[in-house]
Amino acid sequence: MSTKVLISGASIAGPALAYWLGQYGFETTVVELAPALRGGGQAVDFRGETHLTVLERMGVLDELRALDTGGSPITFVDRRGRQLLHLPADFAGGDVEVPRGELAQVLYQRTLPRTEYLFDDSITALEETPTGVRVAFRHGVPREFDLVIGADGLHSNVRRLAFGPEEHYVRHLGYYAATWQLPNHAGLPPGSVGLNVPGRLAAVGADHRDPTRAGAFFVFASTELRYDRHDVAQQKTLIRDAFAGLGWEVPRLLESLGEAPELYFDSISRADVPTWSTGRIALLGDAACGATIGGMGTGTAVVAAYVLAGELARARGDHRTAFARYEHTLRAYVQGCQKGGDRTGPFLAPGTATGLRVRNGLLNRRWILNKMLDMGKQISSIDLPDYAAELPTPLRSGS
Repeated sequence: MSTKVLISGASIAGPALAYWLGQYGFETTVVELAPALRGGGQAVDFRGETHLTVLERMGVLDELRALDTGGSPITFVDRRGRQLLHLPADFAGGDVEVPRGELAQVLYQRTLPRTEYLFDDSITALEETPTGVRVAFRHGVPREFDLVIGADGLHSNVRRLAFGPEEHYVRHLGYYAATWQLPNHAGLPPGSVGLNVPGRLAAVGADHRDPTRAGAFFVFASTELRYDRHDVAQQKTLIRDAFAGLGWEVPRLLESLGEAPELYFDSISRADVPTWSTGRIALLGDAACGATIGGMGTGTAVVAAYVLAGELARARGDHRTAFARYEHTLRAYVQGCQKGGDRTGPFLAPGTATGLRVRNGLLNRRWILNKMLDMGKQISSIDLPDYAAELPTPLRSGS
């Protein structure tokens, strides 16, 4: 009899875990609050041998290389449009960079033969029993699973239900970020150009696939704001207020915000959970140890999914052993990657004019850029077990 696993979240970490669990014979269900797979979003990157090794073992590396954007160069300018700093494509793009929505679609398609998806639903209660976890859903009937995994991001619903309130684990890092799509009326080239003033960045660049579309990316410093995460109109007002009075292209970009079909808006924060599991429930990706931007979250989530599934298969579904090995293998590695997120806000939008001059002066030196790229690859490196070589194929968990 197969082990039944419920995964909350159908972005990146959830489908990556579902893929591997399906390979090992687990019976996997993914529940997702959104009514369908989410498209759009910023480009995400993979860096270093560890990331690429896991993608290759998944059989998706060549497919992702075909979708590679080639990287996303960004030019920082002042209020008159004069260049202050240019960061080349390889600085932001890593070894492989793909739009988040396209990555999600690749993983989703790979999991479909062995995974049940429940869209437009969410978990409302978790009750651990002697044999499993009793799960109540907002819309679906209650069901029991052997294990539940929270792969539902920085604002994890599973973490809240099983571990406690978000404020116990998530720390605001002093900045907010927003992205949205708009028509490319200005004929912008690929990459981004952005106005940088102390504490604020307003950037825009052409879409990698559709030159008639563009994407806006705004970052601003702020104390923690109180707002409804589901109230898009309120979030748009916060963005307009934060960037009021700036020249350059900012008024036009703010005007486009009113017609934006989708908006991503969130604090730049980090999650730190002392223990990634409790009983039959575990956390994966940003839910366990995440950073909103700059913490290599996508790559580490894919790596963590590989390890969690491999340890569950290796332990024949014994969750106590598997969860302990999973955390022991990854905690130091993931926390090392996560530290990059602490610096993202101050890097993109230094809080003072002096901070801007220092950043620009340093990064206008190519050797410093190269050193930072090398450091990023070293941080994202870890020796991983080759679970496929250790385990019989196909492996039926619990057999």
